[in-house]
Amino acid sequence: MKLTLLFRSNKARFVININKQKLLLALLAISGFFLVSSRSTHSPEENIARIQYGKTGLDEQANEVSVLKRNTEQRMTGIMFKLADMQSQVLRLNVLGSRLVQQAKLNPAEFSFNQMPSMGGPLNSIPVEFQVEDALLSKMSSMLEKIQRKAQELNVLESIMLSHHINQESRLEGKPISSGWLSSYYGIRKDPFNGLPAMHKGLDFAGKEGEPVLSTGAGIITWSGSRYGYGELVEIDHGDGLVTRYGHNKKVNVKIGDVVTKGQSIAVMGSTGRSTGPHVHYEVILKGKPQDPLPYVYRKGS
Repeated sequence: MKLTLLFRSNKARFVININKQKLLLALLAISGFFLVSSRSTHSPEENIARIQYGKTGLDEQANEVSVLKRNTEQRMTGIMFKLADMQSQVLRLNVLGSRLVQQAKLNPAEFSFNQMPSMGGPLNSIPVEFQVEDALLSKMSSMLEKIQRKAQELNVLESIMLSHHINQESRLEGKPISSGWLSSYYGIRKDPFNGLPAMHKGLDFAGKEGEPVLSTGAGIITWSGSRYGYGELVEIDHGDGLVTRYGHNKKVNVKIGDVVTKGQSIAVMGSTGRSTGPHVHYEVILKGKPQDPLPYVYRKGS
């Protein structure tokens, strides 16, 4: 394909032959000229606006990164404090455990709070969704495992000590008072308030107000405070379904959860509740059923 351009005047005549390739090049050159011309027509204000828009996007991203960095630093600080607290707890548990082992005269090799326990068994993997690779989180996980393990060891140690303690002293015997006298027996009697026959489920020991009330065996306090009919009551669980109650006290000296020994002062004699004068209402309950306390009071020691 060829394009012929003819220019004619009175004095001259020009003929230009243009092939296809030259024509395309000329068109591209003209288009490029107009394109550059059109772009160069943007005002400086428009160019500045474009630059400012781009800067705004960068500023927003920088703010987001800054906020994320600050939040991460705060979380990391909190984690570090938590880790330090966990480490101090482990140290306290180690010291406490060692002291308890010495006091209970147990074999230290069975309760070594400063060494990893020997463990083993077949592999039974539990699938997890992810693995923690971060060093700090791994350290926290290890510390948590140590705390849980030491807590289990202390629970076992507490059970052993409590068992030794109660087995030695939980045998019920003796009176719940240091001075006084037996004023009412177990069984059917005339009610002191209405005169009608009524079941008396314990023994009454009279004495002077303010005299100490004593535990007749070692155990754990399961009630300490006011109770209908009993006034100020103390209840002791001696294990194996054996419970004792001490009623009508002026005040109590123990709280729920306390471990008491045989002969310990647990209350002060009074006349609270349904009472006609200072005394201790003493009950023995075995597996939920009231028992006559008299055989326990005059029981021969073994």
